[in-house]
Amino acid sequence: MHKVFGAVAFAAAALGVGGAGAAEPAKPTVVLVHGAFADASGWNGVITQLNKHGYQTIAAANPLRSLMGDAAAVSALLKSIKGDVVLVGHSYGGLVITDAAYGNNNVKALVYVAGFIPDAGESAFALSTKFPGSTLGDALQPVPLPEGGVDLYIQPAKFHDQFAADLPVDVTALMAATQRPVTQSALEGKTIVATWKALPSYTIYGSADLNIPAAVQVFMADRAGVKRSVAIEGGSHALMVSHPDEVAAIIGEAANNLAD
Repeated sequence: MHKVFGAVAFAAAALGVGGAGAAEPAKPTVVLVHGAFADASGWNGVITQLNKHGYQTIAAANPLRSLMGDAAAVSALLKSIKGDVVLVGHSYGGLVITDAAYGNNNVKALVYVAGFIPDAGESAFALSTKFPGSTLGDALQPVPLPEGGVDLYIQPAKFHDQFAADLPVDVTALMAATQRPVTQSALEGKTIVATWKALPSYTIYGSADLNIPAAVQVFMADRAGVKRSVAIEGGSHALMVSHPDEVAAIIGEAANNLAD
C-alpha cells in the first residue's frame, strides 16, 4: 500500500491525460482545504496542475477558529457546488474535511495531504502525539486573545525546519511571515464522524514530516483502509508546496476513480 510516488506516466494517467476516445464524463470540482499555519495560496502549485487538466478548483478559506465552526464553513461551501466533489484537506484540514463531508452527498472522495485522518472523537493534538516524532510543540508561539483563548503560530526562526524543510529558505521565510494562526481550541476539537468509512479515501505524506510523524500517517492510513497511500521520501509537512505535481496526481486519481 505504501509506496514512493513519482512516475511521470502514472501522474499523467492519474490527472486524466490520455489518448482519444469516447466523451469523458464531467470532471468533479476539487475543493482544497488548507490547515493550520498556512492559507489557501499554499495550493497554488496544485491548482495550476489541476486546472491544466480541466478540473475546476476551489481553495476554501479555512477560518482556523474551531473545528466545529471550520467544518460548518466548508460544509456550507460544499452545499453551493453543483455536481460531484473531491474534497482535499491538508494537516488540520483533514479533520475539517472529515466532518464537513457529512451530509453532503456530492462529496464522492476524500484526499488527505499530510493530513489527519481521524476517527470520531479524535483531535489533532491527540493524533499528532500518538507516536513519537512530532516536534511542533517546541516550535509554537502562543498569543493570548483578548476575548479568551490562545492563537498558535510557528516561531518564524523555526518555521523552515519544522514545517517545510524541503523548500528554499527564502520561500519559507515568506510562508512564515504570512502564516495564519490556529486556535489551541481548534487543535483540541474532536471530530463527530469518520466519513472515510463511507467514502473512498487517499493519502499522501512526507517521510520527514515533523508535524504529523510518518508513523502516525501509516497508522491512520491502515486504519482507514485508504485506496492509495503515497509516501514522499524526505517530504516535509508542506507537500502541497514542495511536491505539487505528486499531490495533484493523487487528487486526479481519486477523481478518475469516481466512475469505477
